[in-house]
Amino acid sequence: MLDYDLADLYEVPTKALNQAVKRNPTRFPPDFMFQLNDNEWATLQTALKTEHPMRSQIVTTSGKFRRKGLLPYVFTEQGVSMLSSVLRSEKAIHVNIAIMRAFVFMRQYALSHDDLAIQLKELEEKYDRQFKDVYAALQYLMMKDVIKQIEPPRKEIGFKQKIENE
Repeated sequence: MLDYDLADLYEVPTKALNQAVKRNPTRFPPDFMFQLNDNEWATLQTALKTEHPMRSQIVTTSGKFRRKGLLPYVFTEQGVSMLSSVLRSEKAIHVNIAIMRAFVFMRQYALSHDDLAIQLKELEEKYDRQFKDVYAALQYLMMKDVIKQIEPPRKEIGFKQKIENE
């Protein structure tokens, strides 16, 4: 998570969060926290702007409160956990608990999707022929619909009986 997002959650200025981290450097080894380089920061800003167009204001204004050239810090799950010991407030404790629960949920979600992907691959291998047949049938039906839209409607031929009202 980015330092300014965490600062928002903990309801402290980004500068205060970073100062608390710098006062405790032994608590934040490189696998707990690192600073983005220029390329990573530019890529992240671009990704956030394209993924969340409404977020572009937040992304561009978040740099407004930084000293020129100071890039954001990124905290791993362990780094976020360590922040609660550095930021000693009731709010920090509650936010940290919520964040840890979110990390656990994301890990479980990712693991369950890996299982589903493996099961789907096994099914594809087992029923490969049937999947190919279904796919071919769907393509045929889609092509029929496309052809119907392209060709002009044909005039019906044959005898038409007029029905008179009684």
